[in-house]
Amino acid sequence: MRRPEPLSSMSPAVARLRRTRRLMTLLFASATAACLVVLASVAVRIDAESRRSGLDHEVGSRAVGLSRAVWFDAGALHLEPLREDELAQGAHMLAVLQAAPGESPSVRNAVPARSALPDQDRLDRVWRNVLEEQDTVLLSAPSADGGRLRWAAAPVWDGDRIGAAVLVGTELARSERDHDVLVRWLALGCTALVCCAAAVGHLLSGRAMRPALLGLAQQEQFLAEAAHELRTPLATLRLVVERGGSSDEALRLVDRLSRLVTGLLARARMEAGARRAELVPLRLDQLVETTVEELPDHESVTVRSEPVVVLGDPDLLAQAVRNLVENAQRHGGPAGSPVEVAVVPGLVTVRDHGAGVPPADRERVFARGATGGSGAASGTGAGLAIVRWVAELHHGTAHLTEAPGGGLIAGLRLPTHPARPSSSSSSHEGPGTVGA
Repeated sequence: MRRPEPLSSMSPAVARLRRTRRLMTLLFASATAACLVVLASVAVRIDAESRRSGLDHEVGSRAVGLSRAVWFDAGALHLEPLREDELAQGAHMLAVLQAAPGESPSVRNAVPARSALPDQDRLDRVWRNVLEEQDTVLLSAPSADGGRLRWAAAPVWDGDRIGAAVLVGTELARSERDHDVLVRWLALGCTALVCCAAAVGHLLSGRAMRPALLGLAQQEQFLAEAAHELRTPLATLRLVVERGGSSDEALRLVDRLSRLVTGLLARARMEAGARRAELVPLRLDQLVETTVEELPDHESVTVRSEPVVVLGDPDLLAQAVRNLVENAQRHGGPAGSPVEVAVVPGLVTVRDHGAGVPPADRERVFARGATGGSGAASGTGAGLAIVRWVAELHHGTAHLTEAPGGGLIAGLRLPTHPARPSSSSSSHEGPGTVGA
């Protein structure tokens, strides 16, 4: 089945669907952004704690190692190993705090300089904490130049008391710079992922709504084609009633309207997937002859047929044949111009003697809603579009070709059925005749 043509203008239903698509895209992107923000926040916090823990482990281990390298001998602190110890040489900042009981600590062996150490008040607090904890103490303190430092103070025992503490410090700037780089990359990555999520959400929502848009297009097209198909018989019926025409003619028009409504309803159900076409073996020649005879103006139509069996839906094929003949009568010359219908194996042709259709427009007239144009193609309406739809439903084709000597030949090509026609059947020719 052919895909319906897109709606020429945005209907309110389509506008609502598009607003819904934008809302779904926004919700998808917002949900993704919220999840990414949570994950990024957790990653940033874990990275900060991991860096702080690693930095604390580094300075703490260095301070403990250096505290074991120095020693007291008869109350004298020996710092000579610090000059050769690799831990001391690799330390960014190093100092030794020494104090007698009850006194403030004094600074010894400050590297690179005394000014790089915390102020005296902080050093007093570090010393008190070491005395209280009797273990390595960690703290952060600003440097003289405004930077941030991380310090570790490890006690040095003089007998049964703490006589000194090794103070090792390192800058937090390097670790913080690395952390800031990670934060920036996470921000850029999350932004890119949110944009990708919005694009994917927009694509997925569009694919999800495509059946709804196609259904709307089919509905709009069905309404347009139903109005086109019903307009002519309704106008004719009105004229018959106003002129006091015979009841037989009125009943014939009512029957035609009933067939049109039934056919349009069946088509709508099949396009919506609520019903499948019921393809059965049938005599195509008899169906064509019966359909032509039921037309109100069938006197000018000549049918030449051969026994043909096809697999098809009788109602839909009758509607397609009816549309071909009526289109030839309307656009194939003045009223009453002859129309020739031929049925041969696998093909139904309808010839008129009108001005024809330019080759450039012969495909356009089969398009749904092709009611514009100029010349013979003008006003073809939905009839030929239904013919092509029926043909494709039966795995066939519909086409227009130029007739020898002028006019147009509309063809409906269908695959034949392997069943053989009854031996009593024969070819028929005549205006509106019905096959045996």
